[in-house]
Amino acid sequence: MYIKAASNISPQNTFGNQPYLSELAEYTGEQLTCIEPEYKTLIDPKLIRRMSRIIKMGVATGMDCLYQAGINAPDAIITGTTYGCLEDTNTFLSKMVQQNEEALSPTPFIQSTHNTISAQIALLLQCHQYNNTFVNGGASFENALLDAMMLLYEGEASNVLVGGIDEITVNSHTILKRMGLYRSQPVSNFELLNTPGRGTMAGEGSAFFLLSREVSGNDWAKIEGVSSFYKPRNTAEIKQQISIFLQSQNTNIHEIDLVITGNNGDLKNDAVYEQLLRYDLADAPVINYKALCGEYPTSSAFAMWLAAHEIKNGVCSFVPEADQTSLKKILIYNHYQNIHHSLILLSAC
Repeated sequence: MYIKAASNISPQNTFGNQPYLSELAEYTGEQLTCIEPEYKTLIDPKLIRRMSRIIKMGVATGMDCLYQAGINAPDAIITGTTYGCLEDTNTFLSKMVQQNEEALSPTPFIQSTHNTISAQIALLLQCHQYNNTFVNGGASFENALLDAMMLLYEGEASNVLVGGIDEITVNSHTILKRMGLYRSQPVSNFELLNTPGRGTMAGEGSAFFLLSREVSGNDWAKIEGVSSFYKPRNTAEIKQQISIFLQSQNTNIHEIDLVITGNNGDLKNDAVYEQLLRYDLADAPVINYKALCGEYPTSSAFAMWLAAHEIKNGVCSFVPEADQTSLKKILIYNHYQNIHHSLILLSAC
């Protein structure tokens, strides 16, 4: 699959014609919040007031991605999300309790379903093609990519819009913090990996990609392969999965020019990467992306946007000592709570 265009709303200045991560945004606290654009240039103002924040982010990135690619309507729209529209869900459930289940507004309920984002994009484009949303925890975005890959390989579509999106709300943050996912004390995202402890910083984001099987002169990068695996028993099994994945792509670990990992500052989370980075991946430059976007189940979409940008620019922006002339293959390895593990291999076109 070839990435023809990509759009990203994140806690960094990544949307629109911003210089590529020229100035990184620092956050001190417990979460990283998306820097949202002026939506009126992309969405009808009359529709904006009926959209919750996550819907606006998803629609804006999806529409912007299509605009960049010069596509009026894709042949398929596929999204991956774990939590869906939390704000609308919370609004509807709160009103049920407050109003004793009477005289309820249907809008929050209609917009609380996980497939609302892909449906809104389709409605705005009058796109009646294949439309699907994956809700598979930390593997949601990867499964969306695999679905797009099958559609393209089977000839069912020529251009597929694929996205990964999740939001953080006050209530969801409180619940997940109580479960031990997030830090109990404020910390800077720049110091997150330098001060390991229990928990990490919450994040959110929306990233969309326009994928095609046909190569063109303006492609960002090529997606060689996608794989995910569930609850590995130990590090040896993780090593085996990585080896099998690279062999299936006819790639040797020494051919990887950059590795992007999902380290997030949590001691238990990062222990999964430690041995791999020390021995198996020791020869390749490594960068960690979650200090930029925070931790959320579909954060691998941000990682793929980052990798595509690196390949498009042809230089390794975050590792100055790396060989700047040979950035041809990037491997993304991420796991979410050591449950869902994923591998994405990108290469230059």
